[in-house]
Amino acid sequence: MSAIAVITARGGSKRIPKKNIRDFCGKPIIIYSIEAALGSGIFDEVMVSTDSEEIAEIAKSAGAAVPFLRSEKTSGDFATTADVLTEVLTEYASAGRTFEEMCCIYPTAPFVTSEKLLKAHEILLGSGADAVMPVVRFGFPPQRANIIRNGILEYQYPQFRTARSQDLEAVYHDCGQFYFYKVKKDLTFSVDKYAPLIVPETEVQDIDNESDWIIAEMKYKMMNRS
Repeated sequence: MSAIAVITARGGSKRIPKKNIRDFCGKPIIIYSIEAALGSGIFDEVMVSTDSEEIAEIAKSAGAAVPFLRSEKTSGDFATTADVLTEVLTEYASAGRTFEEMCCIYPTAPFVTSEKLLKAHEILLGSGADAVMPVVRFGFPPQRANIIRNGILEYQYPQFRTARSQDLEAVYHDCGQFYFYKVKKDLTFSVDKYAPLIVPETEVQDIDNESDWIIAEMKYKMMNRS
């Protein structure tokens, strides 16, 4: 099957300037995503979708393709990831190239590895799902959550007040690292069923501010030591 990896890397970043190419443990953070995709051996094309010439040059130096820059429509604050991916598939199709599978990888996802991508691909082929999403279990059961009403703590779900944590159903959330899709013939990738790739909490970190960045580097170093 033909497959493309799309690394979505817009130039603008308000909370962390130049976030997508900032140094992370010794190299621009986007390079981790590029190297994971290339190293997996799954993809016929590993490309970066960006509106930034600077990001494009770094991406190409790491071995990724940047056959075009994003349009103005997909570079704005209100453009969705789906808009970006659709533009990529459409541009490649106009050049005579179509793909049966697509992996959207975020540029600030240093915990993505070739092994994770290979495992996700294996799940995609064997599960019957439309896509695969890496997920991580909540560290504390959401069923035992508290809320504050009139200055007083209350259980959000009183029925679980005395339940033991080990008796509660495990609850997961999106890791925010990558998504592996089957692409339909009309270049859509709508998803009715996601299959999970379960990732340990030590290999997941949202990076939205400086504290997140520091924690992510600590986790990354720990992951690579182990």
